[in-house]
Parts: sequence; structure tokens; C-alpha cells
Amino acid sequence: MSLQVGAQAPGFKLTSSELKEVSLSDFKGKKVVIHFFPLAFTGVCTEQLCTMRDNFGYYEGVNAQILGISVDSPFALAKFKEAQNYQFPLLSDFNKEAAAAYDALYQDFVLGLRGVAKRAAFVIDEEGKIAYAEVLEDAGNLPDFAAINKVVAE
Repeated sequence: MSLQVGAQAPGFKLTSSELKEVSLSDFKGKKVVIHFFPLAFTGVCTEQLCTMRDNFGYYEGVNAQILGISVDSPFALAKFKEAQNYQFPLLSDFNKEAAAAYDALYQDFVLGLRGVAKRAAFVIDEEGKIAYAEVLEDAGNLPDFAAINKVVAE
């Protein structure tokens, strides 16, 4: 049951790499670009978030907030954020509730790991509705950044 464009985005409250509670409702009135990624410090995940890092000015210019979410602990995410100089919050979905709510959770991942977030991208509009949804089954693929930028700019 995947989330459709126009549906209300599931709310969440997660702990950031700064150990602060962050909820989706904090950003009401802004577009929110959510990137779920399987694991910190892995190649494709780093590339996914580095693309957002390098285009950060674009998102600031269109009143959009970027959030990166994985099942890593807030402590691992803090190191990942520091190592890559990400300017946006990384949120720990350690209990896997947000990834499950967004239908972006692998039952089985590589190396016998279970309950890892799928690579996925969502754009939530100012009203809290889903404006873009992309959940990738193959973690080796990257989201369609051009499509995301287009939706954010609208």
C-alpha cells in the first residue's frame, strides 16, 4: 500500500543527529523534501545526500526543508553529518516507524539485515500533503533529482 500524491503525509517525531526532537509538523507552511536512505556511510547513500548538500542553496531559495532519515542511531548520523558537511537535519528512525508509515522499509536487506529503510524520496507540500513519492526497490538506484526539483519549484 504505497502513498499516493495528494494523500496526507504521515506525521512523525524523530530524534535528530543533534539529539533534538523533530516532527513533520514543525515545517508547516514549507515544502519538505524527505530522503529515506538505508544506512549511513554507504556509497550510494552518501551520493544521494551529497547531491542534496550540493544543491542546498536551490532548496533554501524555494522555501523547502530537506530531511534525511535512516534507521541508524542519532550518534552514527551525527558522525555521518559531520564527515559530509550536510547542512540539513539527519533524523534517526531507529524504531522504524517513519519508514514503515511511508511504506519504505525492507523486510530483508543485504547481509541478512532486516528492517532497513528503502531509498525513497518524498516532497510534502505546505499543507502537509504528498506532492511527490518515489520508493526504490533497488537500493543501488538514486531518486530522480530533476523530478524532485521540478515539484519543489512548482
